[in-house]
Amino acid sequence: MSNSVASFESMADALRQRFQQLHGRRPRIFRAPGRANLIGEHTDYNDGYVMPVAIDLYTWVAASRRDDRILHVHSDHFGETIEMSLDALSGSPRKHWSDYIRGVAAVLAAGGREVSGANLVIHGQVPLGAGLSSSASLEVSTALALMWTSNFELPPLAMVTVCQRAEHEYVGTRCGIMDQFVSTFGRSYHALMLDCRSLDFQLLPIPANARVVILNTMVRHELAAGEYNRRRADCESAVKTLRRHLPTVVALRDVTSADLERYKSELPDQVYRRCRHVISENQRVLAAAETLQAGDLNRFGHLMYESHRSLQCDYQVSSRELDVLVELASACPGVYGARMTGGGFGGCTVNLVRSDAVERFQSHITEGYKRATGIILAAYVCSAADGAGAW
Repeated sequence: MSNSVASFESMADALRQRFQQLHGRRPRIFRAPGRANLIGEHTDYNDGYVMPVAIDLYTWVAASRRDDRILHVHSDHFGETIEMSLDALSGSPRKHWSDYIRGVAAVLAAGGREVSGANLVIHGQVPLGAGLSSSASLEVSTALALMWTSNFELPPLAMVTVCQRAEHEYVGTRCGIMDQFVSTFGRSYHALMLDCRSLDFQLLPIPANARVVILNTMVRHELAAGEYNRRRADCESAVKTLRRHLPTVVALRDVTSADLERYKSELPDQVYRRCRHVISENQRVLAAAETLQAGDLNRFGHLMYESHRSLQCDYQVSSRELDVLVELASACPGVYGARMTGGGFGGCTVNLVRSDAVERFQSHITEGYKRATGIILAAYVCSAADGAGAW
């Protein structure tokens, strides 16, 4: 038995035992991974291209059916238990972790399926607020659990859209589809290049001599959620303006660099810079796919650094802590590339590191980051993982 399988068995057994202590019955276990986005940031809600990997950090849900109309949910992370009636799921975001559960149940029910009462125990391994999509992993694992307790199935893509809609309507974050998609469709040892318009995807092998190392700044700025929605509004505003001249434009995906420069004077400078990031980032993702197919990790890393600079200067979603980590990584031998990942304003960087250099890299970065910021970071050496399922 491999170490990873043994670890999964241990986690599942511990969760089963805790569930049986709480509810007196044996549950079914579901898990869904978080994600790190190698390249393609803030392009998903612009109908663009992204290249995430599912990572071997998961949200686990133990579940059993109830005979009433109650969802009884315990969160290990928050040390909190809540109950909600399936007949009273409506309402605006409550700014509570249970919004994700409520939203998934409500959207499943709105699709015409009868959702049954359930007992759920949730254990999360994905760091919260780090830009590694703990929210999508919670939504996807919850959806799998509720479909099982309610005795129905949805095609994987339909489940993905249920989870995205839950986050839009019940959490209040107008996320793209990337996070829920890769949490469902991810493949071990592969990156996933997704066309966020057509939802076509391509699995691209990550060479065996490279590891994905995620560095958590341990900083999360409170303005992140509001600024995310403002960036999206800037992009939508640009599309409305550009459509006056380019009527076939539906999203920034349809705008070329030449188009943008031609009509630059009609856009506020801030909006222009947001567009420049999105358009150039789409081009970087397509180029990155070619480099992975060719096994050229040096070129891939160069594109990661370009992406970070664009996010820093044009999209303005980086932070001092993220910039420090990328600068430190760029000076460390064995690092192919580094960039911020996730929404920004803190959270994590994703680093592509030669396997034999990982230990030295961690030491170099940890010491340098503490000197620069006074903060002790958290590092996660990850493997690209399979998507969600039962365990």
